[in-house]
Amino acid sequence: MEPTRDYPLFGGAFSATLPPGAIDVSDFRPVPDNQEVFCHRVTDQSLIVELLELQAHVQGEEAARYHFEDVGGVQEARVVQVEAVRPLLLENLALRGCCQEAWILSGKQQVAKENQQP
Repeated sequence: MEPTRDYPLFGGAFSATLPPGAIDVSDFRPVPDNQEVFCHRVTDQSLIVELLELQAHVQGEEAARYHFEDVGGVQEARVVQVEAVRPLLLENLALRGCCQEAWILSGKQQVAKENQQP
């Protein structure tokens, strides 16, 4: 089995540990500057890391849900399912001096891929 690997994101601003078989989609097609997109070479799954603009009208857990649901709406997702939302400990973040809170949301969206019908 191929081992996990640390992969630099957004020009090395931070990194993520990717699962075995993850392929950088930007090697095949253009990806917006605010996204890092990876796909699995065998399954039909993808992982998207997206930098989003601050929305002052929502905070904390609700901000994470707002962005996830907003992206799902823009992408015309058939299903938008939040599985978990939890705070990240600031002492574990490289950006701890820059933010007051950080959240991680895990969820699923069913979205048509490029050139496919929703």
